[in-house]
Formats: sequence, C-alpha cells, structure tokens
Amino acid sequence: MSAPKVLALVLAGGSGSRMGALTETRAKPALRMAGSYRLIDVSLSNLVHSGLSDVWIVEEHQPHSFNQYLAGGRAWDLDRSHGGLVLLPPFSGDDEKAGFSQGNSDSLWRQNDRIKEHAPDLVLVLSADHLYTLDFAGVIADHVDSGADLTMVTTEVSEDPSRYSVVEVDGGRVTDFWYKPDDPKSTIVAAEIFCFTAEALVKALDSLHDDLGELGDYGDDLLPWYVENRTVMEYRLRGYWKDLGTLSAYWQAHMDLLDGSGAELDDPAWPIYSAQPPLLPARIEESARIDTSYVAPGCRVSGTVRSSVLATRCVVEDGAIIEESILLDEVHVPAGVQLRRCIVDTGARLEPGTYGSPDSVTLIDADGHVTEDE
Repeated sequence: MSAPKVLALVLAGGSGSRMGALTETRAKPALRMAGSYRLIDVSLSNLVHSGLSDVWIVEEHQPHSFNQYLAGGRAWDLDRSHGGLVLLPPFSGDDEKAGFSQGNSDSLWRQNDRIKEHAPDLVLVLSADHLYTLDFAGVIADHVDSGADLTMVTTEVSEDPSRYSVVEVDGGRVTDFWYKPDDPKSTIVAAEIFCFTAEALVKALDSLHDDLGELGDYGDDLLPWYVENRTVMEYRLRGYWKDLGTLSAYWQAHMDLLDGSGAELDDPAWPIYSAQPPLLPARIEESARIDTSYVAPGCRVSGTVRSSVLATRCVVEDGAIIEESILLDEVHVPAGVQLRRCIVDTGARLEPGTYGSPDSVTLIDADGHVTEDE
C-alpha cells in the first residue's frame, strides 16, 4: 500500500490579541522561544522530522517580517521545486473566499478550492503557537488504520481545561466535544492538531458554509459537527504540550524549560531548525552572576541573571538584577534595574527602577510601558 499524500496546513494568521504589545507589530508565530528560536520553528521542525514536505502556512496578521524570516522555507529544507513551503495570504477579488477570515474554520474554508486542486489524501491541520514535540507519522498511521474521518490529537492537562476544547473519549473514539466550557467534564483537551481525510473535509466545509452562511472557529462549528456526524478518533500526546496564547502561558513555558519540566528542544535526534542569523557567542563579564538561565548569542552580561531567558543582543549592565524574566532581542538593562517575572519586548531601553511582582507576569513594551497580565 502506498503512503498517503499528506498536506500540512499551518494556521498562523491570528492576531494574538491576548499577548498585548508582543503581537501588535509581529505575527505571534514569529515570537522568540528559548531565546534563540521562534515559535514557528517548532511546528516546521516537527513537520520536517515527520517526513512531511507539503506545508502551507495560512497568514493574515503582520506577515511582512514573518515572511522575511521564513525565506521560502530554506532553513527547514522546504525550499523545493516540487512541494515545499507555500504561503497563503488573504487576497482580494470576486472570489467569495477573498478577504480576511472570521476564525480558523473559516480559514480552512477559504483554502478549500486550493485543497481540492492539490488533491491530497489527508489534511493535517495545526496551529503555529503551541509548544510540543510530536512525530506526525504516528498520527497519520493511526488515522489510516482506524478508518476515521478525523483523528484529533489530545492531551491531558493539569490546569483549568475550560480555556480549551474539552473532549470525552471512549475506547479511543471521541464521543463528545465542548468548546471552552464553563464546567468542564474532562481534563482531556484537543491539542489543536487534526488529521482529516481530505475528501470528507472539503465536502464538510462547503456543506457547513452553505447551511450556516458563514464559518467561524472550528470549535464552534466544524469540530462539533464531526463528532456528531462522523467517526472521530483520538491520538493521545503523552509528552509536554502548551498553548502559548497568553502572556502567562508564554512566561510559564520558558520557566518549564529552565526547570527541566518543559519541552525538549535540544534532542540531537530531533533538532529545532531555525533561520537564526549568525552571531558571536554571548559575552559573560567577570562581574556577571548567572544561574539556571538561557543566554542567546550576541548578548553581553555584566549583571545578575537568575532563572531567566535572554534573546539575542541583550545587554545587562553591572548592577542590574534579572529574575524569572524573559528578554526579547536587543533589550538594554542598565545598572539599578530589578526585574521579577517580566517579559520585556524587543529593543526596550529600561530606566533604573524595580519592575514586576512575585504574583503576576508583567509586560514591558519597547517604549517602557508596563502592563500586568490579566
């Protein structure tokens, strides 16, 4: 039996409004991860290591620098003559699928004609703002073997599941689905990774659009319809998984990396590929005190850094103290600054003072404005 033709569709167009200033001028998938990577690196590396090379990225919000970073997929060996990386921006014209989407289900419907033309056997849909390691080959094999119309990657969470799509499972089959329920009946949630049988998907999208008039988020329309009308199976992800949709989640994912409980990003057998520019190694001065931290290339550290992540070209002067914080690129921290549980946006030049608190996550934007995470 020949291997199925798989199209990977990465949804990377959301505005990331819950991330505040971090996503006002950049696409959320372009956000730094662990100082040296970007969020999109995780999704693309998982796909490439899984042997998938037909990768389409749906984009809308702030695509310019994002496209420059992707550079046709070169860093992930996706710059191919046949297949490879394809960018799908919104477009104008007489086509009813033109314009900006109203949600991720609508995003799929707007690409439906292209999916039909490509004629894959399976469509693998994933979001670009989650942190995990997964060999999609296992998902695909289980989907084919089970004869399911949809295989939904699931995971069990220890936090409040009400912010996710919650599912009920019986013998591997997804029997019920609730989108961000007020009173969750399960701690098993959809990990935003879905393997669809392509022929059924394109028909379902057109049929639902005809019935409803318009589509929104697939948690509201497409996925409940599948659970009610088609065979939906689960593929349980046992390892680390985190949705980085809020400032607190983004901060916590980095703290998990530092304490060893987070995603494994340094597996030699499963490296994270990146388009990171070449930079000098970080320079650590004699006065520096660094404990359990990541310091990216191009940094110069003279002060104290504890349980923190510094992205490229950051400067921490002697007399500055940084604790449990994340600094994005080119942040300058002078003497007299103390940071605690802060996320500092790219290019910020901080004035001496104390920022942050032990009880919440504080965002400091490039102009020095301070916002507490809700």
